[in-house]
Amino acid sequence: MTRAVIALGANLGDRGSTLRAAAAAVAALPGVRPVASSREVESVALTLDGPDTTKPRYRNGVVVVDTDLAPQELLDALHGIEDEHGRTRDVRWGDRMLDLDVIALDDLRIDTDTLTVPHPRAHERAFVLAPWADADPEAVLPGHGSVTTLLAALGDDTDRVDEPRLFGRAEQEVTP
Repeated sequence: MTRAVIALGANLGDRGSTLRAAAAAVAALPGVRPVASSREVESVALTLDGPDTTKPRYRNGVVVVDTDLAPQELLDALHGIEDEHGRTRDVRWGDRMLDLDVIALDDLRIDTDTLTVPHPRAHERAFVLAPWADADPEAVLPGHGSVTTLLAALGDDTDRVDEPRLFGRAEQEVTP
């Protein structure tokens, strides 16, 4: 089994419900066992030109799962979940109903046309680091170090959302 860290984000529609439904769909994938999840955070939309306060705010979270799926199989399954939630890929870094990113797969380093892990910009994004630290305070981003240390150095510009963790109690088997 491989430990996978998956970031979830949405800035269109009922963002919280979408994230919780997507987290449940990830947990229900064959070959996936839920381990831990974060609470949701909100952040300013990030575009190719940088933060954009005129765009709808993002709701973000992280789920940690164990999987026996190959990396590309996991990515393909996540794309299927995005598609089920109306994801379109028209504008790079554009508004979206749902975005699922593979952030890390144990200590694996992968760089293909479709998948790069660890995620090349995760260490620069509080909206990934803050929920990841919430889900797993001992987490390490391969090649960069402790997630909590990275977040402290970067600064946490996210706002916590008063919602339950992304996995319901029955799904969350390990609470950090």
